[in-house]
Amino acid sequence: MARQIKYGMVGGHNKAFIGDVHRKALNFDPRAELVAGCFSTREALNRETGETYGLAADRVYPDYETMAKAEAARPDGIDFVVIVTPNATHYPVAKCFLEAGIHVFCEKPLCFTVEQAEDLKRISEAKGLLFGVAHAYTGYTMSKVMKEMIAEGKIGEIVAVNAEYAQDWLLNELDPNSTGQTNIAIWRTDPSQSGIANCIGDIGTHIENYVAYITGRKIRRVLATRDKFGKALELNANMIVEYDNGAHGAYWCSQVAAGHCNGLAVRVYGDKGSLEWVQENPEVVRFTPVNEAPRIINRGTAAVTEKAGAFGRIPSGHPEGLYVAFANLYREYLNAIEAKKAGRDASGFDFPTVDMGLDGVKFVHAVVESADNGSKWVDIR
Repeated sequence: MARQIKYGMVGGHNKAFIGDVHRKALNFDPRAELVAGCFSTREALNRETGETYGLAADRVYPDYETMAKAEAARPDGIDFVVIVTPNATHYPVAKCFLEAGIHVFCEKPLCFTVEQAEDLKRISEAKGLLFGVAHAYTGYTMSKVMKEMIAEGKIGEIVAVNAEYAQDWLLNELDPNSTGQTNIAIWRTDPSQSGIANCIGDIGTHIENYVAYITGRKIRRVLATRDKFGKALELNANMIVEYDNGAHGAYWCSQVAAGHCNGLAVRVYGDKGSLEWVQENPEVVRFTPVNEAPRIINRGTAAVTEKAGAFGRIPSGHPEGLYVAFANLYREYLNAIEAKKAGRDASGFDFPTVDMGLDGVKFVHAVVESADNGSKWVDIR
């Protein structure tokens, strides 16, 4: 049976990391097929990537503008585009495809400025188009479990949050004799490509999004520091946030934390108990009711509700991981596209939206404003 939902990709050539993650995640779903792309501005690499995935030569485009125009004009054109380019191009690429009437799924952070994010939200809503943002960690089954438990009042009213995302991949940048790291993602430390922030936008936004997703709490204001160590952008940042219920949270993100790889860890404390989840051990949630011993909840067991458990792909004891988390975002996004194509209501599907992307951009700007102005409190507007 032919795959019913066709997609294209901008960025994500054969030598890139994140584009391959998106393609593999989409391959979990038999409905989705990659049929078009502009994978690189380097002609040979662009062509080679298209050939790798069996694309017709005339659907491997030299630039995203040509791709958007051509695909919108085709009777068999793509249903949505996946944008996996550096931050600087997210806004123009997304806007181009939205204006061509094509649904968008974009890497985070959404774009450079709040005004740009608001513009993407306005266009997508005006045209009735879906806009997904790649906050993949909310796709883990146990993230759904935490969200359900908090909504059901299992830990009571939230009184505090502690969350961190620690990495060490830019640690060599602290060496005064370093001539600059040679990682494939070197663009992340370049303001012209990454924007006003490095680790705040790259991994700090994951903290902001994850906590907002599982708790339902909005950040009212933030106080922050960021450490550049003589570089153009920060490599480490600390944030105190105040939520709309008056509680506070402490966030830390770092790319110079020796011994850490992708250490997203979130601890939510309520007046009736607490929940803890660690991305590098994603199969379990630690639940501690007040005055009781801690409990470990495992994915794929009877302790998980049918609704949350439906996001699991294999039995408990077999770790799933990041590909499945991405795949779960895409399953819900494809469900929404399928609903759109059938003329049904496409609201209510569980994937990160343009609104969440906008919240992330607002968060980045407020954190930078606070850190660069004596760590004053800054309202998130």
